[in-house]
Amino acid sequence: MKKAGFIGTGTMGSAMARAAISGVGAENVIVSNRTVTKAVAFSMETDCAMAKNNLEVARESEIVVLCVKPQGLRAVLEEIAPVLAKREDRFILVSLAVGITMEKIREYAGGEYPVVRMVPNTPVQVGCGYTVFCCDGVTEDEKAEMLRMWKSAGEFEELGEGLLEAAGVLSGCGPAYMYLCMEAMADGGVLCGLPRASAVKMAASAARGAAELVLKTGRHTGELRDAVCSPGGSTIRGVAAMEDGGVRAAMIRAVRASYERTKELGG
Repeated sequence: MKKAGFIGTGTMGSAMARAAISGVGAENVIVSNRTVTKAVAFSMETDCAMAKNNLEVARESEIVVLCVKPQGLRAVLEEIAPVLAKREDRFILVSLAVGITMEKIREYAGGEYPVVRMVPNTPVQVGCGYTVFCCDGVTEDEKAEMLRMWKSAGEFEELGEGLLEAAGVLSGCGPAYMYLCMEAMADGGVLCGLPRASAVKMAASAARGAAELVLKTGRHTGELRDAVCSPGGSTIRGVAAMEDGGVRAAMIRAVRASYERTKELGG
């Protein structure tokens, strides 16, 4: 069993590390973090090993997972590059940073190493994530082993690198858009007299149910929407109000804005 090392234990890093622990056991996971107390707390909670620093993770892991923001990826890779250069065994670099290409990762790391880029989303914390990824220099067996390691995180889809940023916006940023929609729906429920807790639960359940209906039936979203909109009924009145408010156009602009920012982060 390969050892997986995680550099960074923030929200996404800790979620992916937990999934790895579920898949391969705490004894095969090691973590480091810029804030040592975070790494200590994570290690104590999960029983995985805590590295003294990033160099130890780079030295001891066959799968080196870089859970740092795009702005910090270059510094981390250049820090661990001398350690990677001395290794004679095979290892894989896995980056969760959006916008930084595999070519740049290899440039910063100082070698033509096998590289995987992944864009997970926060629902991996509850096993309902959707992660898009691309890879180069990785064998099919290695890819399968990584996906088995992270099987508890949710679904994975492999794409060409040219599509990763656009896909990452929908899967990675998408939950934030949905939270905003659910919050607005709950506000509407409160306006109509519902208790806040009930309104939030109803909005979240409606979003979950609608998503499951799309995924399980494969029916077009427009068809499913029309099935709810009885002529002259309450739902079509609400849909018309949403269209008047520009909800559809605002969502399209949001995706585009996130996509443009992702490209900026990649330089």
